[in-house]
Amino acid sequence: MSSFTLLSRTLCGGLLVALGAAAFPASATAPTTAPKRYEIKDFFGNPERTGYQLSPDGKTLSYMAPFERRRNLHIVALPADGSAPDFLKAKRLTSETARDIAGYFWKGNGHLLFAKDFGGDENFHVVSVDVKSGDIKDLTPIQKIQAAIIDDLRDDPEHILVQHNQRNAQIFDVYKINVKTGAAAMVAENPGNITGWVTDHKGAVRIATTTDGVNASVLYRPTEKDAFKTVVTTDFRTAVNPVFFTFDNKNVYALSNRGRDKTALVVLDPTNGQEAKPLFEHPDVDLGGADYSRKRKVLTTVGFETWKSQRHYFDDTTRAIYGKLEKQLPGLDVVITSENKAEDTFIVATYSDRTPGTRYLYHAAADKLVSLGDINPRINAADMATMKPVTYTSRDGLKINGYLTLPVGREAKNLPVIVNPHGGPWARDSWGFNREIQFLANRGFAVFQMNFRGSTGYGRKFWEASFKQWGGTMQNDITDGVQWLVKEGVADPKRVGIYGGSYGGYATLAGVTFTPDLYAAAVDYVGVSNLFTFLKTIPPYWAPYLTMMHEMVGDPVKDKELLTAGSPAFHVDKIKTPLFVAQGANDPRVNKNESDQMVEGLKKRGITVEYMVKDNEGHGFHNEENRFEFYGAMESFFTKHLAAK
Repeated sequence: MSSFTLLSRTLCGGLLVALGAAAFPASATAPTTAPKRYEIKDFFGNPERTGYQLSPDGKTLSYMAPFERRRNLHIVALPADGSAPDFLKAKRLTSETARDIAGYFWKGNGHLLFAKDFGGDENFHVVSVDVKSGDIKDLTPIQKIQAAIIDDLRDDPEHILVQHNQRNAQIFDVYKINVKTGAAAMVAENPGNITGWVTDHKGAVRIATTTDGVNASVLYRPTEKDAFKTVVTTDFRTAVNPVFFTFDNKNVYALSNRGRDKTALVVLDPTNGQEAKPLFEHPDVDLGGADYSRKRKVLTTVGFETWKSQRHYFDDTTRAIYGKLEKQLPGLDVVITSENKAEDTFIVATYSDRTPGTRYLYHAAADKLVSLGDINPRINAADMATMKPVTYTSRDGLKINGYLTLPVGREAKNLPVIVNPHGGPWARDSWGFNREIQFLANRGFAVFQMNFRGSTGYGRKFWEASFKQWGGTMQNDITDGVQWLVKEGVADPKRVGIYGGSYGGYATLAGVTFTPDLYAAAVDYVGVSNLFTFLKTIPPYWAPYLTMMHEMVGDPVKDKELLTAGSPAFHVDKIKTPLFVAQGANDPRVNKNESDQMVEGLKKRGITVEYMVKDNEGHGFHNEENRFEFYGAMESFFTKHLAAK
């Protein structure tokens, strides 16, 4: 298990269950009284403790906690001796006042590294904090750059590898940076087309991935003194994504769909681009992130997601650890999120669809769990709703997977429903605790999520079916799901609302524009409204992918009619559904002008639109006080127009 791949860990799950017309019971066992109505702050307040990690020597426990009136999340640390921690002895290490810290991890035993941006602009800097002295140093103190760590160089006590775009806003070079002094030296210069870098287990940059917009290549060099040579080239529809080197640093584990519909885990020979027989593949879904043990130098797991996240084991030790954890923590999904260098002490997270769960210290030799506390003790899981997997068929015969969450104790009959298309759009909805979904269910709404065509994880053919279908068949998949719920008697056709963020915001605007009689209320959160201006105002570091986006969304010149037809901003005359729009002023992905166009277009027709803009936010609201205001306004809006009971 590797602490460097925390974000790609996967969780236990099962097989897809399709629910038909007769399979819509109440959300949970009907209570004798109505479930408790929780406050907005109970759902959307920052947790008192979250993001636990262990130092490499296992002697220090770190986590994030809110501080002072604005309750921004800060990094906190305290000694870890194996017993239940005394959190009163914790030491706050950071003093960020503007925004929550976006994420952090350990560098050796003496430093923590964290990311910060500025008002939501996503120009992240890498910052180092000395655990003993509390000294803080911005390691990338350059205005208007975006930096990211590509290798923590665990065997180098002082340096990390960071990529940033100071030299050219559109591309990223690699620098070796001293975490104590901030001294930096370039170790790999981007010639202009490299979009990713992969290091070997010694920290040498030996793999690069490139794009010309429509074709992608994998480049390799035996040593950092050698020039990169192209070994694999495919069109962008074919994925050959190096993950990490084999432990002899000769070959590469990669996720590839070359010659197949579903992404599999393969061993790639970087000298010639040839793939060995897949180590594992799933017949129905793509594989996700793979993981490994740094200490034992073995491949441990690869993840995949059917209706729940699951993992395939390559390693008996890892399988045994998870087996012991699942035995002690029945009925919950379990995932290891951090470990010490010796890989004998772990931080374990549990969760389900009804709770964000509890975090534990786990001492493997003793098979002993020590509770660190619940992520959200304000909420009782018994009061939360069950998230059920569902399937339906689109009008052109495509199978669509989704989730339906019913209010606790309510029959699946004639309910007010919030349709919640996900962002991306090349992403997917997943099973698990979702505070937005639980908040809406707690207010009496059923919530319907669907993985419309283009959602990731279902193979290349399903993904490609979304190309140039914004406002077309992608939107039809959402509409067909709503009509299916109405036909099954679940949804009251007069009380269907729609809410989404980013692409989900676009789908919301498209829904009220192209199917004006379907929805009774709509909330657009940082959504695209004009496909021409959206493609014109993308961040500079998206520029290498622009030709690909033209293939996937539409070319402003060649597909002018298609983009015009699919842009809600050009069709505001069709809208008659009450609309609430929310936008971050510093959003680098969906420019504020996207929301302005919709609001101004409706105002010209004499229609009042609720419009919330936050000057200290970007692509979504991350500050606690802004979340409270947004969800409070959303609740009032939907209650007014859908009359949830």
